[in-house]
Order: sequence, then structure tokens, then C-alpha cells
Amino acid sequence: MTDHTAPPASAARPRTLVVTGAETPIGADLVVLLRSAGDRVITCGRGDAVDVRADLSTARGRASLVAAVERLAADGLDGAALVAEVDEPGPPSVAVNYFGTITVLDGLRPLLARRPAPRATVVTSAAALSAGDLEIVDACLAGEEASARAAAGAAVVQGRGSVVYRSTKIALNRWVRRQAAEARWAGAGITLNAVAPGVVESPASGEAPAGSAVQAQYVALALPQPLGTAGPVRAVTSAIAWTLAEENAFMTGQVLFVDGGTDAVLRGEGPYEDGVRHSPAALGRMLFRAAVERLRR
Repeated sequence: MTDHTAPPASAARPRTLVVTGAETPIGADLVVLLRSAGDRVITCGRGDAVDVRADLSTARGRASLVAAVERLAADGLDGAALVAEVDEPGPPSVAVNYFGTITVLDGLRPLLARRPAPRATVVTSAAALSAGDLEIVDACLAGEEASARAAAGAAVVQGRGSVVYRSTKIALNRWVRRQAAEARWAGAGITLNAVAPGVVESPASGEAPAGSAVQAQYVALALPQPLGTAGPVRAVTSAIAWTLAEENAFMTGQVLFVDGGTDAVLRGEGPYEDGVRHSPAALGRMLFRAAVERLRR
């Protein structure tokens, strides 16, 4: 069994991480950031400039990516960042954004479990704060890819194609929350988190000068971001890099919004205003554990 209390891996060897979507703006900058810290990064994507070429929209492509990474990191992975996505109003978004992400991550999990401080992070989106298509979300979480793709196709036919992308991200956020505390992840010492960017600098948002009224209008039409402009990519990748770092030894199951204030606007105090209510039995168990810990000191 791997000792997850062992000294930091960096003390003995460079950390090895894998990044999917390495050719996207966020993925490419994350690779630069990780390598600048001395990490070894295995890049995955669909072009010629990556270490592993794979199409995550197919079962064959997902399996080939996992097999290739196993060959390149036989002694294990210290971290995995699942960045790959497509923003298409239809079944491809379901195939890549949800099923491609969770299938690849699940395939890489045994490699993560071999290392002393394993970290896994998926990139979702602040778009998940808006309402999605419940049929798509439920089918994704039930593991029914054919049904989810069919629901996405139906949404497009009905003129609701824009709902597909955010529905895949809603499902992915929920998957992270459900899985992170399970024995396969937390029980194996693997942190599992999500980073949800808002509108960031891209060819679309970058057509106007940063901070200009035109760009502010573009951002306002996409999502409410009180900071007013498209966010810098480095702000997002820095957050991802921290979730993957050895220093992140105690945060798991979280959706970290890097969104210029979108989450604060759309959710307000709702998730926090009442706190968590525990049953008397649950409170009793917590008090008992606290007493045991005090006796051990």
C-alpha cells in the first residue's frame, strides 16, 4: 500500500503529471507553468505537438490515451489535469466534456494511487451556474452515454443547443462532489477537485482591447462577471496548478470558481446562509471522535 504520509516526491525526483487538452489556451499555459516549476508533463491532445494523440469522444481514443500514459509513466502519476473539452451544441460535448473526462481519469486512477501525494483536477466552467438540461445531466451521472448523447441531439433539434455544454459541466461538477470522498479517491489519498473558469481571454473575447467597453459588453452578455473583463488565462492555470501541488494536501471534492465574481452574483449567500444541520446521532459521533483524538494527544 502506498504511504501517502511519505516525504514530498520533489525531494527525490521531479513530479510527473499529465495534462489533457494541452493545445487549448488553458491547457497550454498550464503545461508552461508546471514545467517552469520543474515538473515533467505528459501532454495529450489531437495535434502533432503533443506526447499522446487521442480522440476523447470515442471509447477507443480514451483507452489509447490511458495505455500511452501507462507506458510513459510506469511508476505512477503525481497529478492529472483533465482540461480537454469541446464547446459544440450537440453530442460531441457530451462525449468529450463528461464521458471522455471521467473515463480517462478513472483509467489513470491506478497510476495516481502509486505515488505518495497524488492530485487530480478537472476543468469545468462557471457556465454550470446556469440551469441545464436535466435529462442530459441525469443520463451523464447514470453513466448512460448513448442516452445523454441522444438527449443532447434532441436539444439541438429543439433549438436549445446552447444548453448542452453547460449541462455537461453541471454533471461533471456533481460527479466530482460525489466521487471525491469515496474510498477509490479520498481513501486512496487522491485529492479530486474541479476548477470552474468564467469567461477568460480567448480569440472571441480578445477581439477588443482588454478592459475596453466592447470587451466588457461581451463578457456581460456571456456571464455576469463583476470584475468586468475576460479573466487572464494565468489566473485560471495558477489555480489549477495549486490544486495539483503537493501543498494541496487537505482540499478535495471542491469546485473552485475562478470567474470574476459570477458565483457570488448567481448564488449569493444561498449555499452558506443556514449552515449544515446534523442529526443528534451524527453530532454524537463527531463529539466521540473529538474526545478520542484528545485522548491520543
